[in-house]
Amino acid sequence: MTKSNVLFLCTGNSCRSILAEATFNHLAPAGWMAMSAGSHPTGQVHPRSLALLASEGISTEGYRSKSWDNLPLTPDVVITVCSNAAGETCPAYLGRVVRSHWGVEDPAHATGSDAEVDAAFMKAYRILRARIEAFLALPLAELKNDPARLKAELDWIGTSVSKELFEGTSTPVLGAAGLEADVRRAGHTATLAGSSKG
Repeated sequence: MTKSNVLFLCTGNSCRSILAEATFNHLAPAGWMAMSAGSHPTGQVHPRSLALLASEGISTEGYRSKSWDNLPLTPDVVITVCSNAAGETCPAYLGRVVRSHWGVEDPAHATGSDAEVDAAFMKAYRILRARIEAFLALPLAELKNDPARLKAELDWIGTSVSKELFEGTSTPVLGAAGLEADVRRAGHTATLAGSSKG
């Protein structure tokens, strides 16, 4: 079976894209795998990223900060995770791929007490994990052959899934049932969009 490769891309490749890569590979079914890279990699994975992944039971073996100039495989899907709201400039991957943007604030820039910084890392992880779970709940076998629909689904996930997780709170309020409802809404939205074009 041909694998589909997902690239999580940001600037430094030390926090968010590493969290996404490791989480995706931890959850992904056969036939899907993730990698990550940065346009200007720091050269070191943030220790808090590794500690958080380990605390969640996710392997940290082999993950490193690396440049998008040295990708081991050609991606089929590229998801940028930089934060436009924070004024970051997202790298633009050129190539025939499905592109989507899942903006997440960079926990590496968090300030305050150790607990507050740890909370920033956990917030980024939970947002990414919710979106990855929504991604993997999609009908992937169908979407492999429908890049336009896949992009629509991923764009919806990036703007809607987990958006309300931290509104006014420091912990997520969306449980598994809520996530499943979000995924169903995503599929319903894409179906409506497809039918309106007919």
